[in-house]
Amino acid sequence: MTYRERLDAIRKEMKSQGIDAYIIPSSDPHISEYLPDRYKCIAWASGFTGSAGTLAITADFAGLWTDARYFVQAVEQLEGTGFELVKLKTQGAAEYAHWLAEQLPAGSKVAFDGNLASVAVAQAVKDALLPLDIQVNGHVDILETIWDNRPALPTSPAFLLDESITGEGTVSKLNRVREKMKSKRVSVHLVSSLDDLAWLLNIRGNDVPCNPVVLGFVLLKENETTLFIDPNKLGAEDKATLEHAGIHIKPYAEAFQAVSSLDADAILLDPKRTCFAMYDAVPKSTKIVEDLNPSTLMKAVKNEVEVAHTRNVMVKDGIAMTRFFKWVEEEVRQGELTEISIADKLQHIRAEGKDFVDISFDTIAGYRAHGALPHYKATEESNATLKAEGLLLVDSGGQYRDGTTDITRVVSLGNITEEEKKDYTLVLKALIEGSTAVFPKGTRGYQIDALTRRPLWDELRNYGHGTGHGVGFFLNVHEGPHVLNPTNVDIAIEEGMISSIEPGLYREGKYGIRIENLVLSKEIASNQFGDFMDFETMTICYIATDLVDKSLLDDVHVTWLNEYNAWVFEQLAPHLSNEETAWLKDKTKRIS
Repeated sequence: MTYRERLDAIRKEMKSQGIDAYIIPSSDPHISEYLPDRYKCIAWASGFTGSAGTLAITADFAGLWTDARYFVQAVEQLEGTGFELVKLKTQGAAEYAHWLAEQLPAGSKVAFDGNLASVAVAQAVKDALLPLDIQVNGHVDILETIWDNRPALPTSPAFLLDESITGEGTVSKLNRVREKMKSKRVSVHLVSSLDDLAWLLNIRGNDVPCNPVVLGFVLLKENETTLFIDPNKLGAEDKATLEHAGIHIKPYAEAFQAVSSLDADAILLDPKRTCFAMYDAVPKSTKIVEDLNPSTLMKAVKNEVEVAHTRNVMVKDGIAMTRFFKWVEEEVRQGELTEISIADKLQHIRAEGKDFVDISFDTIAGYRAHGALPHYKATEESNATLKAEGLLLVDSGGQYRDGTTDITRVVSLGNITEEEKKDYTLVLKALIEGSTAVFPKGTRGYQIDALTRRPLWDELRNYGHGTGHGVGFFLNVHEGPHVLNPTNVDIAIEEGMISSIEPGLYREGKYGIRIENLVLSKEIASNQFGDFMDFETMTICYIATDLVDKSLLDDVHVTWLNEYNAWVFEQLAPHLSNEETAWLKDKTKRIS
């Protein structure tokens, strides 16, 4: 079926069930950002492949609500599908629910599949519609009846990580979570989110592209832990290890029945990481305590073993990035490089490193105008050929058994304009401001976001995405609960968190600039004014200096850049060939 035919089929099914509006979120029963093929419902229905968005379909309108990261991409991908882009004013907000409230008369019926909507999303929809006498049914999966050959759930094997990698055993982690359960006076806790499950049980898998997670649920009781998973994914040795840790293994499909048959006074659920269908399965006699999964904050604070492994991973990744950019510079004049071919080459170079498992997200290789699309992924139709001119933006990362990386660099391929140099220098200045921030303990991400943006704001420039996000340890490249963006997220930056700092600037139709490093938050001093923290930069890859307009930088910025590039050379040179070392020496020479 074409996308228009799929839309027609959805509307036909809506009409047969008396549904006036149908909502399709971008999610799965674990409220994941990146989805197994079975749950790529928005891509199947509309052709939009971005990782964030919501479809709302009525009899006479079909819209995709998404944020600024995807505006240009959405316009291109939705053309001819029958769907239209609706630009979100606030990232992540349920603005489609308020639109439906304005469009639908009293007595209308709105439906969605509760397996794809978090409790928070479902509640936002209900809050907007129920007071207007609009019915809401969160248990309707229209796509299942019309999606021919819908992919099955993944069956890739899972595996356990040794404590020498994770720095903490499963029993210790379970005990820490149970202490939090006691403080919240609950006897049961359901973990639905896959990265929390992976961290808690020191288990990894390959069920979701780029994220080393396995589909499952964990049900913690006071003296009992059950893992609901496809048992065929685990080998006999790993099963025995889990059982020795007191973890019972049951089939994945039995999780809903286990929750619906609970006999407990209270259960702890994270409303942002639990699907509505699971939430609604909890018996009415059981009180639901809605709060952040205790493991989420524990996971975000890396222990000394994880930090040490991550530092080692940064060397491996820096070697790969150096070899990659040297190769691009040498080959671009042949006129045969494309966005897809360089992304493939970078993955190949990374794969030559020890303990490489996969990329941590689809590489964004944006040449010239494509660099202005923050979440661009080249397709056969869009695949641009590189020339020895203009800007190239590469945002990429790797999953290694001992860490996760995420890095963005912009390089000149030749004939750079003064406008490009100024914009690049302002973005670099913003990166340095964020990276060198000193802040009191308790500072929130939105405060770091503002400090980072100031050099761009001073020149009346800005960017539409966040300044940074948490990064997992051989886990999801986007990890909560903290985030560095303008939203008022009440989560403090704590010692041991690994975050990205990635300011940008985008000129639609011309070019995009983003420079990204990962940083480790650390406590530095205490005095009568309080406890203070700063960041340690962890990413090891040169920052291009031929794009810098030094007149726009203060001495402190020049010093930081020179010292950073000198450190990069010092860290990587012992691992490079003589030719690679000479090339990197030139790229990291001081500016004065």
